[in-house]
Amino acid sequence: MSPLPPLFSALGDPTRLAIVERLMTEGELDAGTIQAALPISAPAVSRHLDVLKRAGLVTRRAEKQRRLYAVRPEALTTISQWTMSHREFWDTSLRRLELAIKKDQTP
Repeated sequence: MSPLPPLFSALGDPTRLAIVERLMTEGELDAGTIQAALPISAPAVSRHLDVLKRAGLVTRRAEKQRRLYAVRPEALTTISQWTMSHREFWDTSLRRLELAIKKDQTP
């Protein structure tokens, strides 16, 4: 089974996408720091982090009492490879659209 559906499903939620983007920008963060920047409760953040972890997007490690989260580069590489493999489709489609628009604009 492809690893893509769980990845895209997890990233389909705006809060989870924001968490991943923050981890990509700032690096490893503890759950409390992640929660402080979001307008949701700590238990809700924990649930979102659990979904991300189960999807394989983030890792969690314990450091004494803290739980630290980081993005798994392998997961992002999987998404990137899939996107790039479909680039030709999008380039071709956009070229056809551009030609159609130009044709419609020609008197």
